[in-house]
Amino acid sequence: MRDAARRAGDLALPYFRAGEQTAARLWYKGQSSPVTEADIALDTFLKDHLTGLLPEAGWLSEETADDPSRLERSYVWVVDPIDGTRAFASGHPDWAISIALVKAGSPVLGTLLAPIHDRLYEAVLGSGSWCNGERLQLSDKEASATPRVAGPKPLIDRFERKAGRVEHLPKVPSLALRLARVAEGSIDVGLVSHNSQDWDIAAADLILREAGGLLTDLSGAPPTYNKPQPSHGEMIAVASQLHPRAIGAMRT
Repeated sequence: MRDAARRAGDLALPYFRAGEQTAARLWYKGQSSPVTEADIALDTFLKDHLTGLLPEAGWLSEETADDPSRLERSYVWVVDPIDGTRAFASGHPDWAISIALVKAGSPVLGTLLAPIHDRLYEAVLGSGSWCNGERLQLSDKEASATPRVAGPKPLIDRFERKAGRVEHLPKVPSLALRLARVAEGSIDVGLVSHNSQDWDIAAADLILREAGGLLTDLSGAPPTYNKPQPSHGEMIAVASQLHPRAIGAMRT
């Protein structure tokens, strides 16, 4: 998986132009979801590479037509070849390649590469998570009086009304990268709007969990993956010990 992510990153970089429009051809799915030829090239490469590693696994990716046979598989690859396509296309550095292996509805392996930041996040269920080979472990201490919060502004405002003053961080365009930054401690609270998809969050969910954090919906339930409809409602990502207080601030 690490090799697949690195090689996918190498495929993407020639299309990326820092601060400028991508060199890749760009079009839109539906009304507002951008796709570039880089997304398709990475998706094709990753599907070939990863299904070769585990042929019995199903496949779920943002850029591949859904095959319902995945629902019958014990293992499923859940992939976003470029999470944060809009950022990638506009020359913003916050995009990532997200790869998870899901077993029976939960991620067991996760790899997330942010090529422009040269940060490779990895996690193995029950064995911890790392960034560039260094173990990620969230502190068990309470957060500062002014927690650092990232996500859509309406959700931050809602959180602040109940939790008190917070530091508004810029929204991280890649949702996977936003969650990974909670895992590494540079964001205290990551907020997620409704309609995120399995491929946006599966790898980062495991990375966060293995670092001592939680990603849940507002009832406190963790996401389940590889369902017929792979979408999710509003969620919150925090260190485990902050979860009860943080989730209370989001409940209306």
